[in-house]
Amino acid sequence: MPAPSAVADPAITHAPVSRLVPATLTINGAEVPLPTDPRVSLLDLLREHLHLTGTKKGCDQGACGACTVLVDGERRILSCLALAVQYQGRSVTSVEGLAAGDTLHPLQQAFIEHDGFQCGYCTPGQLCSALGMAAELKRGVPSYVTADLAADVVEFSHDEVRERMSGNLCRCGAYNGIVDAVTEHHAKEPR
Repeated sequence: MPAPSAVADPAITHAPVSRLVPATLTINGAEVPLPTDPRVSLLDLLREHLHLTGTKKGCDQGACGACTVLVDGERRILSCLALAVQYQGRSVTSVEGLAAGDTLHPLQQAFIEHDGFQCGYCTPGQLCSALGMAAELKRGVPSYVTADLAADVVEFSHDEVRERMSGNLCRCGAYNGIVDAVTEHHAKEPR
């Protein structure tokens, strides 16, 4: 009796190891049609394929928040845990998409004014997370520290900022400056 074949279907032996899946994403306002391996994370797509290196690869396990980007302008995700093809047809904003040319986003300016960074490695993820947090507050999404879960409006507080930003780690410990920057930016934003 012949040894059993590891591959029962001979057509499979001729299939390429990596099948390409066409994905069209809008990244930082630009439509990007790419043939992408379906196993490529959104983080690797940004950094390795598009050379948008602002978004950082810290832990590559979803624990540090350095890879945080925005989807559809308001939902923050950890791009190291997301496959690029999951976001086909969606809009992704990385830190490179926050500024308008040479004019910094107001939150970026607030980070500078409040020393919201030291080494800067976590800053891109902190910025995107803070903008996602602001969108959550506008939508009335409660957090663990929200006092009234039934309220339509979530009251802004330092506790809310610290809780909602707790998934973004800063090894340098610039948390006070980050909270101050986010607080200032939130106070200036229309509700």
